[in-house]
Amino acid sequence: MLYCLCALLAVLLAAAVYKIIYLKKSAREITAAFADRLHTDTNTRIDISTRDKDMCALADSINCQLRILREEHLRFYQGDRELKNAVTNISHDLRTPLTAICGYLYMIEKTDDRAAVDRYLSFIAERTEAMKQLTEELFRYSVIQTEDTEAVLEDVNVNQALEDSIMGYYGAFSEKGIIPEVEITAQRIVRRLNPAYLSRIFSNLLNNALKYSDGDLQICLRDSGELVFANTAKGLSAVAVEQLFDRFYTVEAAHKSTGLGLSIARTLVERMGGTISAAYENERLTITLRL
Repeated sequence: MLYCLCALLAVLLAAAVYKIIYLKKSAREITAAFADRLHTDTNTRIDISTRDKDMCALADSINCQLRILREEHLRFYQGDRELKNAVTNISHDLRTPLTAICGYLYMIEKTDDRAAVDRYLSFIAERTEAMKQLTEELFRYSVIQTEDTEAVLEDVNVNQALEDSIMGYYGAFSEKGIIPEVEITAQRIVRRLNPAYLSRIFSNLLNNALKYSDGDLQICLRDSGELVFANTAKGLSAVAVEQLFDRFYTVEAAHKSTGLGLSIARTLVERMGGTISAAYENERLTITLRL
């Protein structure tokens, strides 16, 4: 009996020693793999030789945290790159009108011709207004991105809000020779939205049409509440359209712009639970807004 008991204890002890050795091996594998994943750009998971459920659970947990860490690192890297590009672009956008203003001021000092002075002053006023628009857009973007409070929603008549926004841009479209083709459903479209957000979204979309349109614009509000803004834009490409909603992105056809208008629109749409997308086909830009 004593012999059997000793034999059983020996087996249990051997099993325990084997288990400890196996677990230590798994711990070393996790340690080595974890160190490797921290210093290499890879999505390879940490795998261990043991099938112990606790060690497997530990490896899975570390894999999950590594995935989150990689996503945060990628987000930081992209944000840092966007910021550097933004500083370059914004510096150029602000320096161009500033240089022109300095040049016109110098010319004013060198002439007594009143007509020339008035012409130079009109140029200065134009460049100053461009700088004002750029700085205001940057300010609005910074306010929106740092706003922590949830959007206050209320019942909004989308039909009326769209009509009001279009009328507000009638003069600007007329100056460019654009007569919008507007089709608004007779059905009353009511959504839980933030009126100020919706007004800013429409404003940015209409501004985008002013920048990119080659002379036409179609606006359609359907029974479903889906909104479509479409215009011919030969200066764009499918690749450029995919980046229209990126922060600070501009294309050569977009003058006097920080590239924040559509990024702001997307942020506001998503805060109200909607979606916005862009497509480009047969030299035609289509932006679809779903509320």
